[in-house]
Amino acid sequence: MINVSDNLKYDKRKLKESYQDALKNKDFQQFVSKLNIDEEILMQYTSILDECAQEYDHCLNCSGLGDCKNKILGYIYLPKVVGQTLQFRYKPCRYKVNRDKKYSFSKNVKYYNLPSSYVEASWDNVDKRLVGRKEVILWLNNFIAQPSFKGLYLTGNFGCGKTYLVVATFNELAKKGIKSAVIFWPEFIRNLKSSFADDYEDKIEYIKNVPLLLIDDLGAEAITPWSRDEILCPILQHRMDNNLTTFITSNFSLTNLEQHLAQTKDGVEVVKAKRIIERIKFLTEEKEMISKNMRK
Repeated sequence: MINVSDNLKYDKRKLKESYQDALKNKDFQQFVSKLNIDEEILMQYTSILDECAQEYDHCLNCSGLGDCKNKILGYIYLPKVVGQTLQFRYKPCRYKVNRDKKYSFSKNVKYYNLPSSYVEASWDNVDKRLVGRKEVILWLNNFIAQPSFKGLYLTGNFGCGKTYLVVATFNELAKKGIKSAVIFWPEFIRNLKSSFADDYEDKIEYIKNVPLLLIDDLGAEAITPWSRDEILCPILQHRMDNNLTTFITSNFSLTNLEQHLAQTKDGVEVVKAKRIIERIKFLTEEKEMISKNMRK
């Protein structure tokens, strides 16, 4: 017959052996020595403390978020002594805290289906020397200084930096408390089709009413009567009726976009495409930017 007390002694011995073995690691030893709590308690958390010690060591030798080796980027798993026990929680590192403080303005911008790197798009990092971009940069600079109803329809060659310039502009305005939304249109339309039972109406209503909107890469999506007539047209109409500032980027000029919007599997629908273009012209000023491919 197995004696319960013998089992407890065995379990306690195994805990102690595991803890003593972990103490052979200098980093673990130094880490737990800073915890003001009985060794009997520490023994119960050896494996978790070992994980914490490793993450702590990563942080000591880390040069920034790009170098983070911890399980959750920008966070360290740490113990906290509470009475006669330990509690564990994730704590942001100094790089994460500084980054969040630096980009606190991003709470004023909703990014739909854009890479997270655009959160860091900054006007300070814009190369203002390229001749092909100067007119657009001047226009956007003036807009930042004095926002107006009339937005920008920005067309140009692939990779010339259209999206980055406009998002950097929105980020600057977000620092002034102006709320905006940035939408990568082709992916947004694809995702919208799968969210009818989810937050479909909420997304559309927000986009219709946000003070500042960027529809990015319009025309790159597969044109359907639904996306053109049921999604794009009502958004543009509502923003036109309510004087809400709208920006659009596209690889098409407005003339070519009209031709593109007219082509659907149902045939050529010139009138419906023209209705979209009329609304875009009311909402925006068209500018072309031809510059080197920034993605190479």
